[in-house]
Amino acid sequence: QHYAFLVTEGEFDEIFHRIRDRDLSYWADPHQGRPGEINTRDGGRGLYFEDPDGHLLEILTRPYGSGG
Repeated sequence: QHYAFLVTEGEFDEIFHRIRDRDLSYWADPHQGRPGEINTRDGGRGLYFEDPDGHLLEILTRPYGSGG
């Protein structure tokens, strides 16, 4: 289970910058098999990271199935 947030490109950049500044682990996939990568599904960008309680959070810039 994870929580997904649709964000703008600018918001993605801001969040990604904070993730890297805090040296948090992040992945391109929800199974955490592609560490340190972002995905480019549907022509956007997305990544997964864990909150302090261990919940998997996702940020993405394009809705699933929107093409690209």
